[in-house]
Amino acid sequence: MAAQPKKIIIDTDPGIDDAMAIFLALRSPEVELIGLTTIFGNVYTTLATRNALHLLEVAGRTDIPVAEGSHVTITKDMKLRVADFVHGADGLGNQNFPRPKGEPIEQSAAAFLIEQANLYPGKVTVVALGALTNIALAIQQDPAFSKNIGQIILLGGAFAINGNVNPAAEANIFGDPDAADIVFTSGADVVAVGLNVTHQVVLTDDDRQKLARSDGKFAQYLCKILEVYFSYHDYAYNTKGVFLHDPTTLLAAVDPSLMTYAKGVVRVQTSGITRGLTLLHDTQKRFGEVTEWSDKPTVKVAVTVDAPAILNLVMERLMDS
Repeated sequence: MAAQPKKIIIDTDPGIDDAMAIFLALRSPEVELIGLTTIFGNVYTTLATRNALHLLEVAGRTDIPVAEGSHVTITKDMKLRVADFVHGADGLGNQNFPRPKGEPIEQSAAAFLIEQANLYPGKVTVVALGALTNIALAIQQDPAFSKNIGQIILLGGAFAINGNVNPAAEANIFGDPDAADIVFTSGADVVAVGLNVTHQVVLTDDDRQKLARSDGKFAQYLCKILEVYFSYHDYAYNTKGVFLHDPTTLLAAVDPSLMTYAKGVVRVQTSGITRGLTLLHDTQKRFGEVTEWSDKPTVKVAVTVDAPAILNLVMERLMDS
């Protein structure tokens, strides 16, 4: 008998690669998408909500609820960094899609996360693709959340390589480093998928042409929005391909064996020149002193990835949509 599909909630800031991840989730029989929660990152939260509703409309899945998340960081900072220069002013490649008909549900993202974790204890996986504010709020608002949530798979950090906001920090962690530190030290089952892994998964121009030639509905839609993303990568990295950050993270929920993981304590630097830095202590050495690292719960950090297999799954599932 086939295993029950894993219930997932995607916490998202759509975003071109978020759109890809959401479509991929809908095309993956291994998972059941039970909701989207929205957060700032690629765009501000209001627009993230609008884009999430729009993508579900495109997919014909308006039955899936969208809960709007926080508009400020966990420390109530309103000076947010958004990456509209990567994804276009509308977050979806400057296509100016019509306004979606749907509305978000009444509940906040944090309340929705808490409710679902309580309804299905140990059975819900959150795939977090933006700043970690909503997840940190759920942890703060419900002491049982870290135990009730099955797993938190997050796109964040740049373990032992440079970040993508500055040399120290990756964008999602940099967006709310205090929230990230709360999540990493919460005791929940956390898996971090960082740039050290996602930078190995590249969709090339040839792959894009292949998507364009297929009759997949999702493939066709993505080809419309990918142009902006490709030109940003060309400018920033001098490369003719794009990194598949969000789809790679989503596939860690679909098939964990696509990656290998290191285990240890992760802390996040919350101030100064390295604000947003994620550091993994591999716990091989036992330190004599009691520090901010002592007695903290361990998490898993992806260290290797089967990039060809991931690209294959992405292409296959989007072309066959």
